[in-house]
Amino acid sequence: MNFNVLDDLHEGPLRSGLIVLAAAAVAVVLAVLLHRAAILLLRRIARGKPFTSNATRVAYRASRVAVVLFALRLVLTGAPDDTPGIISMSYLCTVALIAALTWTAMRCIESIGQTVAKLNPYDVADNLKARRILTQTRVLTRSAYFIVALLGFAFVLLTLPGARQFGASLLASAGVAGLVAGIAAKPVLGNFFAGLQIAFSQPIRIDDVLIVKGEWGRVEEITGTFVVVRIWDERRMIVPLQWFIENPFENWTHRSATLLGTVFLWLDFAVPVQPLREKFESICKSIPQWDGRVCVLQVTDTSERSMQIRLLTSAQDSGTAFDLRCIIREQMIAFIAENYPLALPRLRTAIDPIASDAPLKNRADALDTIIDGSPQER
Repeated sequence: MNFNVLDDLHEGPLRSGLIVLAAAAVAVVLAVLLHRAAILLLRRIARGKPFTSNATRVAYRASRVAVVLFALRLVLTGAPDDTPGIISMSYLCTVALIAALTWTAMRCIESIGQTVAKLNPYDVADNLKARRILTQTRVLTRSAYFIVALLGFAFVLLTLPGARQFGASLLASAGVAGLVAGIAAKPVLGNFFAGLQIAFSQPIRIDDVLIVKGEWGRVEEITGTFVVVRIWDERRMIVPLQWFIENPFENWTHRSATLLGTVFLWLDFAVPVQPLREKFESICKSIPQWDGRVCVLQVTDTSERSMQIRLLTSAQDSGTAFDLRCIIREQMIAFIAENYPLALPRLRTAIDPIASDAPLKNRADALDTIIDGSPQER
């Protein structure tokens, strides 16, 4: 009689476990089929709508895992209490479901970012609006990643009994621990809020040309914590987001990509300015890099030995302006060397070999001879 009771006790949990296992297998198959049918229906309904269509593609795997885990969670909820390991499996399935839902939400956020980037390409000539939208999208999506991941982790902690007790104990001793945690989280929170400020006020954008700590470069990437600046020689400068809020820097493409470029030449006083101006204007008109806005030659400074010529021109962006300045500098130097070979600044010196007790008139004549040549040459 006792052996029959033991057999019944073992047979009941075993039978329950097999039933739950079979139900779980059926639920997984049905969940996969229903998920596939729902995705196909959404794609048909959302045809021509890029945001929804892209979301069904990017979040396909994550949503399928979430649907399967949800079906398993329903099976475990309805399982008998005497099923072996039912409590542990329920907790594991709940935690996995929260993680899958968090993953799905993050993939949907990523699909929104990809769609916005596809609808607003910035590899065009006039890309100011596209760069503004793309910068906001990237910063906001990374901020949304952080919030969703934080919420998912919080729900996981609230689901586990041990974690709830740990959280309660932390709250009970929130004096010094809270202060230390606040100080430790200050850089993270500072960069987080700096990212939100950059997203809305936009002191920098994707592909902006910046001068950061004396280096010329373009904004290649904006993450949730730092900015990647691609230097002209293909180095990468990693700058924290908060640095751009707290420090001054140059942004050459904040309102427009157009830029003025200058070329400085130091020439002798004897060089006529008007022929140089005419040549400079003809050079600008013959160069495709010139945008037709500014072409000015002026004498901007003088010294005791020479005069400074400034050639001011304009281009559609900083890279083109650099090439334009180089071309103008080369052609102007070639023109001056060919037509005014003595135009470069000269150091005038005089060597007086006459004795100091010689008559003043003879010393003056000798000095004139040294500077201007012999009387016969004159």
